[in-house]
Amino acid sequence: MRVTLAQVNPVVGDLTGNLAIARRVLQAAVEQQPDLVVFPELFTTGYPPRDLLERGWFVDRAEAILAEYARLSAEFRGIGIVLGAVMRSERSRGRALENVALLLYGGKQVFRQAKSLLPNYDVFDEARYFEPATSVRVFPFKGEVIGLSVCEDAWNTVELWGRHLYDFDPLSEAVSKGATLLINISASPFDIRKPGTRFRLFSAHARRHSVPVVFVDQIGANDELVFDGGSMAFDREGYPICMLPAFEEGFITVDVASAGTSEPPVVYPTVAQVHQALVLGIRDYVRKCGFRQAVLGLSGGIDSAVVCCLAVAALGRENVLAVTMPSVYSSAGSVDDSRRLAERLGIEFRIIPINDIYHSYLCQLGLSGPDSTGDVTAENIQARIRGNILMALSNRYGHLVLTTGNKSELAVGYCTLYGDMSGGLSVLADVPKTMVYELAAYINRHGEMIPEEIIRKPPSAELRPNQTDQDTLPPYSVLDAILERYVEEGLAPQEIVSEGFDRETVSWVVDRVDRNEHKRRQAAPGIKVTQRAFGMGRRFPIAARYEHW
Repeated sequence: MRVTLAQVNPVVGDLTGNLAIARRVLQAAVEQQPDLVVFPELFTTGYPPRDLLERGWFVDRAEAILAEYARLSAEFRGIGIVLGAVMRSERSRGRALENVALLLYGGKQVFRQAKSLLPNYDVFDEARYFEPATSVRVFPFKGEVIGLSVCEDAWNTVELWGRHLYDFDPLSEAVSKGATLLINISASPFDIRKPGTRFRLFSAHARRHSVPVVFVDQIGANDELVFDGGSMAFDREGYPICMLPAFEEGFITVDVASAGTSEPPVVYPTVAQVHQALVLGIRDYVRKCGFRQAVLGLSGGIDSAVVCCLAVAALGRENVLAVTMPSVYSSAGSVDDSRRLAERLGIEFRIIPINDIYHSYLCQLGLSGPDSTGDVTAENIQARIRGNILMALSNRYGHLVLTTGNKSELAVGYCTLYGDMSGGLSVLADVPKTMVYELAAYINRHGEMIPEEIIRKPPSAELRPNQTDQDTLPPYSVLDAILERYVEEGLAPQEIVSEGFDRETVSWVVDRVDRNEHKRRQAAPGIKVTQRAFGMGRRFPIAARYEHW
């Protein structure tokens, strides 16, 4: 059987636009004479549709448009179409909807398999919307017996979790019923460990069941989630027949009876994958939210420099406005470094001093005088003035404001509400400071784009004389190591200390993380690149009191 893996970028809610994507793929793929074209999970609605699924009018339209997909299968004769869709359950009890994989052929829906395993952890809350399948069935088609599954259905393995998360394995069930080809349609979000895990997972399924396996993942970014694609097909021995490039739309047609290659897959450096994810995340967020251009504050520091470079890569130099807003505490080098970066990138660059506005604030609030230096109120006023200026430019020109704070700062509250946190998208919200330096080096891999002066200078908010981040924060190498263990791995403070970290430092970091939940709840959406990000997948209480020690 010849199967086309369609790695496409649907827009959440855009039912007619996603249908048009399917038509374009079929028109392009027909020359390769596929028997079957496979699209990702919930392709018709885009993933994740979230509470759109609680609106009856949306579900009505989502079901109605399936008739158009059926007509496509009649128009492209001899080609079956597998796609993900939302459909009302045929049962009288339980949730009203199912997350289904459909097989359309000859103008009809010939097979339907609902998703069996509904993830309800991290960014997933599918049990909120869907009812699981009551059974796993298979379907004979063009000489194969197809077992269709949806994303999580393939992830119930002891090797992955250390235990079974669910009480049965849909893929094993399909094989026991005679499946000779397993097809998994997914909307599997990217994180820095996911690509390698997916490869090992689906290779193991093919090898364990001795049948070819096809995995088709969504590409693109929706809100905080980036989908990297990386769709693959494996032969019955678990060797890859094909692998589509990550972070790129495309399709490929393969004969699933072909032998795969024993050559190991190309493994790209983590920083390269994060760079691609962030560029895609910016591009899709801006485009899908109806913007064309972005504005950001360029401080002369490494965070804003990296965000600026990412924005140019995502949107083009003509669509990025950088603004430096010096105060009395800003060094001349910061302004000069910002200008040099803007010139190298070829972007529009403005200097808007804030001294007069800042002193006006201090006078009106009765904060002027020698006691104002080093006052956190006066420091935050500067950040809020800059945030107001960027939002004013956004209002005036219709640009989306990109915030530039990193995960390390966001974790411990080293950021200002309604100041540097103001904006529409937080690009580095899931990127630790140590990784920001790696990104800067990656951006400069072909030549110095970010001035070395920016990379070498001690990090500083420049809100008071001679200020550096390390005046109040542990070294970032230590801070990030503790944060990884506490935020991403969920270790208790005692466990972190047992690994050799200073107890007082661990206690300070943990306390700051817990106390700043209210700030993060008000932050702009941040692009997720690690296993555990702040945002939709982290649901800690704000008004709470709990002890670790």
